[in-house]
Amino acid sequence: MIPKIQNFLEESAHLYPNEIAVVFGEKRFSFSNINRQSDSLASYFQNIGVKRGDRVVLQLGNAIETVISFWAVLKIGAIVIPVGTELKSNKIEYILNDSGAIVLITKEDIAVQNIELLDNSKLKKIIIPNKSLDLEETLFVDFGRVSNKTEKELVSSRTISVDLAAIIYTSGSTGEPKGVMLTHQNMIAATNSLNSYLRYSKEDKILCALPLSFDYGLYQMIMSISVGATLVLEKESTWPIFLLKRIEKEKATIIPAVPTMIMLLFEQNKKHRFDLRSVRSVTNTGAALTSSNIQMIKNIFPKAQIFSMYGLTECKRCTYLPPEDIDNKPDSVGIAIPNTELWLVDSDDNKISTPNTIGQLVIRGATVMQGYWNKPIKTLEKLKPGRYPSEKVLYTGDYCTIDDDGYLYFIGRMDHMINSRGIKVSPKEVEDYIGNIKEVNAVVVTGVPHADYGEALFAFIVLNSNESITEKEILSHCSSNLENYKVPEYIQIIESIPKTPNGKFNVIVLKQRALKIIEEANNTISI
Repeated sequence: MIPKIQNFLEESAHLYPNEIAVVFGEKRFSFSNINRQSDSLASYFQNIGVKRGDRVVLQLGNAIETVISFWAVLKIGAIVIPVGTELKSNKIEYILNDSGAIVLITKEDIAVQNIELLDNSKLKKIIIPNKSLDLEETLFVDFGRVSNKTEKELVSSRTISVDLAAIIYTSGSTGEPKGVMLTHQNMIAATNSLNSYLRYSKEDKILCALPLSFDYGLYQMIMSISVGATLVLEKESTWPIFLLKRIEKEKATIIPAVPTMIMLLFEQNKKHRFDLRSVRSVTNTGAALTSSNIQMIKNIFPKAQIFSMYGLTECKRCTYLPPEDIDNKPDSVGIAIPNTELWLVDSDDNKISTPNTIGQLVIRGATVMQGYWNKPIKTLEKLKPGRYPSEKVLYTGDYCTIDDDGYLYFIGRMDHMINSRGIKVSPKEVEDYIGNIKEVNAVVVTGVPHADYGEALFAFIVLNSNESITEKEILSHCSSNLENYKVPEYIQIIESIPKTPNGKFNVIVLKQRALKIIEEANNTISI
């Protein structure tokens, strides 16, 4: 059998047909049910002309329709592009145009709000799952016209393992989204590696409140399907009190989380004290766990192992910290995941062998992406010749150190990317938006530590002469036009921006100033 991602679903449907694959709200869906519905939707795709290699955008949020659509797209050899429901119109437009997608599966309100830009795209079909109909019938609505499941049999797509399976868009240092290209082979390798140390099994129940549009959430679904486990799927906006109730009710065993979520769960559990002894494992990536976060996890989930991890969309996961090391190396992001190698290089591309020396992290392995869609120059910056002819290794753009025991420590991002609420944010993207406000002359955005978000955005702004606008008004502009995780937590209007000797904005000086401002504010609050 040629290895393809959809084999995970097909094999689990064969081995555990009547077992519960997904719990969504009060409904439960078996493996055979999801397999059958995705077959029906895949056949519908073929009937409307979607072919191997075509791109299909999924913008449905955390819903059972996302799960079914994901597998259906793969079954016909098309390429799935999961995106968040919170995206603003300009981002939706960019992704549709850049990818050349011919099908968009989305919510009715999103389609209505963006009808003009959708009309101007290359889309041939916009599909809105009809939530008023029973999913058992696999009925979909295409702008008000119901298309029932086709009578034609699903035709083999002849997909092979090196075909693209997904394009996952991620922000870059330019502020322009980059489409990370992943093959079936990449995603299978990542799934198998993650399962080998996290040890998901068919007895597990994975509570997922992470967005399926981001790879951390998406792989919870893929991994659970691959081993015959149950995915307890929650909407991204679910209140922490309801998540705790769901964990207790379903007896969830695995909780993938980011620090913000851990903080909220901790505060709610202090008030209500749920029985959470069923949880055997808590995983984290996207933003580093603090010592405080670790203690919170131990308090909420006393029987759980803690897996602190680090990765990039470009290779899924780089490292994990074995649970037994969480106390003696809490600041480390661990060791290479199985079937992966890592090392550091200096500015001259020489491999660093001296422990505790800062260098750029390089990743080698089967999970490394194929490049960025439609961005050959950006691809060349990230993928460079490896050990063997034609092999490529990933230059992450992240500064790290490795200690005497071979454990990795993350220092910072070479392109100043900010990890806010577990999501990578490009300062330039936020700077570009604020810079277009007519009263603004110049702006620099930097990242500062934040107890809940991992990092928060701090914007320093210089106004044009004779112009007047308040920090509150600038914040209002941002809140109305940017995704929540891109809205600055702190804004300060200043007279001028300090510069380096070569005339560039001195980000280091501004970052130090931001840290001092926050420290003084915290001291004032403490007093």
